[in-house]
Amino acid sequence: MNPIEPEPNSPSRGQKHICLFFASEEYYKDCVADLAKYRAHLLQEQRQHPELFPQAFGAGFSFHDSYQSRKQKGLALRRIRLKQTGDVFTLRPSFVLPDLVGRTEELEKALSLRPWDVPFEALADVLGRDAMYWDRAWLAFGRPSLVGTTVQAADQMPQPLVAEEKITWVDKDEVRAATTVGGGCILGITIAETEDSAALQTAYGEFAAEAAAVFPDSRPESVCTDGWKATREAWRTIFPGITRILCFLHSILKIRERCRGELRHKILDRAWRVYQAADKRSFAQRTRQLREGSKKQRTGAAATMVEQLCARCESFLPASDCPGAARTSNAVDRLLNGVDRHLYAMRYCQGAKGSARLAMRAMAMQWNFHPDGKRSCQDQPERSSPFADLNGFQDHENWLQNFLIARQ
Repeated sequence: MNPIEPEPNSPSRGQKHICLFFASEEYYKDCVADLAKYRAHLLQEQRQHPELFPQAFGAGFSFHDSYQSRKQKGLALRRIRLKQTGDVFTLRPSFVLPDLVGRTEELEKALSLRPWDVPFEALADVLGRDAMYWDRAWLAFGRPSLVGTTVQAADQMPQPLVAEEKITWVDKDEVRAATTVGGGCILGITIAETEDSAALQTAYGEFAAEAAAVFPDSRPESVCTDGWKATREAWRTIFPGITRILCFLHSILKIRERCRGELRHKILDRAWRVYQAADKRSFAQRTRQLREGSKKQRTGAAATMVEQLCARCESFLPASDCPGAARTSNAVDRLLNGVDRHLYAMRYCQGAKGSARLAMRAMAMQWNFHPDGKRSCQDQPERSSPFADLNGFQDHENWLQNFLIARQ
């Protein structure tokens, strides 16, 4: 599959649309009727959220025309022309969806049920329309740029990344869901049809293309992966010079699977003591002690797994050169577990691989923007969503309108 390459310097809400927040539909209608009020609102939004507008907007604009929507009765839309480039953009309020297929108040509750794997047929039975309408509305989450929609500023772009592949199935064919996570959000997910380096390079290259289109000067500092050689080679090729860190947890899990009883506790305690070393010197010293103790006291599968962990010492050490870098793949494993549950509930993907890719991206995008539950906010009431945790703000308290405003 070819990487998606969003056009550089395109408006942040679509090719020829700018999506804006309005306090109410009545206020929006007042702005449409009063050009002076509309201009003041646009300038205020541009000052507060410059990422929502094309770069040429600052050089001035004029109102081009207006028209009545045929899909949404009673809704008028205005268009503006940029003085610098002559480009014309439609101004769309965030309370309607792209292509004006519906209003957020109609779709917000229905789409919020998708993370609970409610079938589209059930949504149609309860809320009307047909199953394909809800299917298309949900798949639309997968069309925008994951990086450009989720990360709103270059200084918020996560530098430490975690990457891994999850085995899944598309029309009974085994494939890999190559996933990139940073800052608690899924920044890239697509299908790799094989597990070789070339296929994974194409898959992870989709994330690299989206990131370069939005933040061309930003480069990730580190990536934590499992021990699969093709994965590490793909990241080395895509981002030359990136610090590649081997996941320590995978070695721990292999030891745990092959040990039982009191022996497992002793080995794991000593292995985790290696992980907790404060610097490279201490890490290497504790690794040698773990290896020497294993040779004297243990044989069989446990000793083999300990020896493999110790042999990978050089692949663990680069984490010390990158403060804040991920040293385990927990960040991506937790999110991929959720994706895997959704795919299992769907009995995995059927049909074209392009539709399967959109479905996985839709799951990722909805995770990034989903509102945090009440229990998760008890200790941190200021939290609202993974998007807000990453960027430090949200454009709207309604998760769907927040997505539509941020959509790129």
